[in-house]
Amino acid sequence: MAQQDKPKEPLTWHRSVYIDEVQGHQDAFMKFLNFTYSATKAAGLMLAAAVIALVATNAGAYELVMSLWGTELGFMVGSYEATMTLGEVINDVLMAVFFLLVGLEIKYEMTAGDLVDVRQALLPIIAAVGGVVAPIGIYMAFNGGIPETSHGWGVPTATDIAFALGILSLLGSRVPSGVRVFLSTLAVADDIIAIIVIAVFYGHSPSLMWLGCVAVVLAVLVAMNRRHVYSLAPYLAVGVVLWYCVFMSGVHSTIAGVLLAFTIPAGSRIDLRRFVGWSASAARKVQSQYDPNVHVSAQEGYLKTVSSISHVARQVVPPATRLEHKLYPWVYFGILPLFALANADVYLGGTSVLELMDNPVFFGVFLGLLVGKPLGILLFSFVVVKLKVSSLPENTSWMHLTGAAILGGVGFTMAIFVANLAFPDAAHVVNAKLAILLASATAGVVGFTFLAVKAKSDQRRGVAYLTASVDTEHQHTAAAEAAQHSKELLDAIDSPLVRSELEQAQRMSECGVAEVVVDLGADGRFGHQDDEADQGGASQGKR
Repeated sequence: MAQQDKPKEPLTWHRSVYIDEVQGHQDAFMKFLNFTYSATKAAGLMLAAAVIALVATNAGAYELVMSLWGTELGFMVGSYEATMTLGEVINDVLMAVFFLLVGLEIKYEMTAGDLVDVRQALLPIIAAVGGVVAPIGIYMAFNGGIPETSHGWGVPTATDIAFALGILSLLGSRVPSGVRVFLSTLAVADDIIAIIVIAVFYGHSPSLMWLGCVAVVLAVLVAMNRRHVYSLAPYLAVGVVLWYCVFMSGVHSTIAGVLLAFTIPAGSRIDLRRFVGWSASAARKVQSQYDPNVHVSAQEGYLKTVSSISHVARQVVPPATRLEHKLYPWVYFGILPLFALANADVYLGGTSVLELMDNPVFFGVFLGLLVGKPLGILLFSFVVVKLKVSSLPENTSWMHLTGAAILGGVGFTMAIFVANLAFPDAAHVVNAKLAILLASATAGVVGFTFLAVKAKSDQRRGVAYLTASVDTEHQHTAAAEAAQHSKELLDAIDSPLVRSELEQAQRMSECGVAEVVVDLGADGRFGHQDDEADQGGASQGKR
């Protein structure tokens, strides 16, 4: 395939329109932008923040760390004064923004993603239920008869989608896209369950008056949606009021983020069928109006048409999608690392191994995440497949699914968040956090190793999974990184047939990811085989 026909890299398709003096700066900006949409790098930053918090807390700076997160912030209007500690701002205010992003991602999956086709999504959804039920059973086996700790059953039920997908992204296209789709859909379903658990079981005694206020504000947001308000500013302004009402109601304030997300329009205000013809006509008009011999400032007709195109084009992208893309780098490279810094501060000075061995909270959370999570996911998946209710994703084996299930035990952010809500006793919170950190680290290493061994086995057999991301609006997903890894491999093997197969699968794909499985041969040198071997060893499967 000619160089100009190769698939374009994410966020670089429009690079040629800039003047030469600007191109270098634009390239640097695009590299930075791609960096901030990387699941792997986001997970790495959160891990670094957690390690820094642990080291600082246990290296003689414990009092300083506690003093930092206890710093009071606030404002005063007349006689009214509102104050919160820095730790509360992170956990109650900034995490509401995180849950807003989670809600937007769930809404996307339900309207255009992996949750649209119920039958396709049934396996990971039911697996997510198993991944909640089994950890609860294990936790209650240790804490069922202890009133002060039994309320922590929700702690080992959550999967950290950022960490799990970040670890999976390290394997690139060495695992089939079905594994990424399964794990991401499972994590979304897991988030939905976690949101319900937090809202129902981990709030304070509800205030009927403030719950009534929540209902009124929600009604306003829904009315805005129904009246086709597509500007984000009104939703965000009313969303602040919604957060305050939820905060005062006794329900945890982060739920306001999810409620707000589901009221923001996911459709475009532009008729896309008409837009195709309109934009083509406008482009022809721009071409006819442009005069290279006249300074751009003096070309009024040209600038007016370009401004019109810009104004309409901005409105093509749905408000929910615009907000999701704006929030992603701030949440995953700002809010979640801050959360890790503020909540991974586990002081180990007063904890002995013997005490942990006899601590029901530690064992319940640790085994719930590390054993219960993958066991429940696999058991429920096995039953669903055996009953023929659903089937394994294409090109995915039970070994792949086992590795993904183990990664489901990476609880980190969500598990720590629930632990803060579940235990009034600080000692129980510390034990739960320690269990979460150890279990998440172990699950991450074991899950990655399991999938890496499987990938090595595939590599020895000469099998490679080549993917291309169809959904350019969600390049921050693990699929985008796998697509980039596939592109590098595709360039290396240099096979026109495989390129053709991948492009055909990309055109036919309805799920956002195209995939072909190629047999490179035992020596892995597909590109050096003759045409006959090339024809025989190409695509084995398409997605």
